[in-house]
Amino acid sequence: MSSGNDCQPQTLTKPALGEREAAELVDRVFGLKVSWIGSLPSYDDQNFHVRVSAEGADEYVLKITNSEDSQDPDLIEVQTRAMMFLSAEGFPSATPYLTRDGNIMSLESGGTRPGSKKYMVRLLTYLPGTPVAKITTNAQILYEIGRLAASVDKALSEKFQHPSVKSLHRGQFIWNLANVPLLDQYIYALDQNKYRAVVEQVIEQFKGKVIPKLSSFRACINHGDLNDHNILVDSSSASPENPQYRVSGILDFSDMSYGYYVFEVAIAIMYMMIESPDPLSVGGHVLAGFESILPLTTEERGALFLLVSGRFAQSLVIAAHTALLYPENKEYLTITAKSGWKHLTTMFEVGQEAVEKTWFETAQAYTYHSPA
Repeated sequence: MSSGNDCQPQTLTKPALGEREAAELVDRVFGLKVSWIGSLPSYDDQNFHVRVSAEGADEYVLKITNSEDSQDPDLIEVQTRAMMFLSAEGFPSATPYLTRDGNIMSLESGGTRPGSKKYMVRLLTYLPGTPVAKITTNAQILYEIGRLAASVDKALSEKFQHPSVKSLHRGQFIWNLANVPLLDQYIYALDQNKYRAVVEQVIEQFKGKVIPKLSSFRACINHGDLNDHNILVDSSSASPENPQYRVSGILDFSDMSYGYYVFEVAIAIMYMMIESPDPLSVGGHVLAGFESILPLTTEERGALFLLVSGRFAQSLVIAAHTALLYPENKEYLTITAKSGWKHLTTMFEVGQEAVEKTWFETAQAYTYHSPA
């Protein structure tokens, strides 16, 4: 869900290639003949599922980055190298198919007219699996997702090196959780929505209770968007009544930035709540998995409620703003809103103390029992 390097959510820079144009791009840039192509949903980039007539792996995702982010090739290079690094470390991450020139990406014109915008183009291996959004989550997969969130950030922060890694210091990046206060600029998109007061409350509490404590959190590189559509799973169990899932794919590294470990677990909790029939219970299972790799400090735990609330606010406000710009993509942009408003409101009605008690008691139980 990338939205550029500054605090502006994307403004009219999303690519709009047709399937034929995309197929021609694959041939011209990567030297592969497309046998089938279909569009994939995307927030502000453009993605295509591609099958080619070639030996070996024959399915790819053609990723055409929006023109705003395409102006920062160092950032896209680092994100892609991070994917390659994680794949080499054993994580189920995509890797790029090299261009005809042997590069991992290519800057291409989006049309033949003078002044046509340029878009960074990559062809990534297609990862099999089912998005978490399309399964009924259970304690076992929620725990695994927590472990994944901690493991990815730990590997990136401790072992990943690249000359342009400093480009991940994206100070005004709207999706970084530290930047919840920037939502003040876009809250107009909610109009007089009945939920607006809750978002305003989140922003004000965030300014007063989270921002002053950021320096006490442990810094790291965040994936930044481990949502229910960016994690793929498959079932390793023959029992449909009690499926055992494993993560088969990690998608979309476009929100990578320097942040804090606690940000990643808060983001994962928030998105796992979206599809759950019992959303307030989700946090404890994700937290338990995360803390099996990286136990949180007292200060980090104390901020978790407002960090989860802050991510809800980011998702809901930015989606409303972007849907005004791209009304034709409104259905995809507002996926989270369908249940997100209800969950955020419920969190505040139940209250921080009661929600934290549920999360922490559930996580504590894992110290005595293995995940369900």
